[in-house]
Amino acid sequence: MAKLKLSPPWCIFYREIQAMFEEDPEIHVVYDEDNEIVKIYVENSEKAEILTQLLPTRKMFGRVGLDIQVIPADGAEYSTELPDKFDAEMFEKAFEGNPVFSYAKTFPNLFGAVVTYVVFQPEVVQFYADDISDINGLRSTLYENIAVDIFEEIPVNFCTDKLRVWS
Repeated sequence: MAKLKLSPPWCIFYREIQAMFEEDPEIHVVYDEDNEIVKIYVENSEKAEILTQLLPTRKMFGRVGLDIQVIPADGAEYSTELPDKFDAEMFEKAFEGNPVFSYAKTFPNLFGAVVTYVVFQPEVVQFYADDISDINGLRSTLYENIAVDIFEEIPVNFCTDKLRVWS
């Protein structure tokens, strides 16, 4: 008899990162399952610096920790501190060349602060997640939902570009 084995949440988190960056020609994501590390190899040093600041370095799932390492091709070391501001330019650079990204815009709001929107392509993303409610075991979602998960403490609005608007 076959045994049911569900993917642990840290594997699903890795698959979200993989889905977000797999079409970016400058990024390669590898999961080191033995050491619970997601390694994100980035060819573009500016992109690597920004992703180092935006992504968490460690994500806890109960008592299991998953390390996230951004590894620039030039071997540079970048600060993991969150920047003081999150503007459209930062996300334009982080997602340059990634076809899942549409655009980013920063607007002043009524209170003198700014609001940044990071907009992704209107595509359904699917990855294996042992989802027993899906006949294929897949999770179907949008890039904006993945961005909310992987960039967990970033104070911007992740959203999906218009596809069709019903009135």
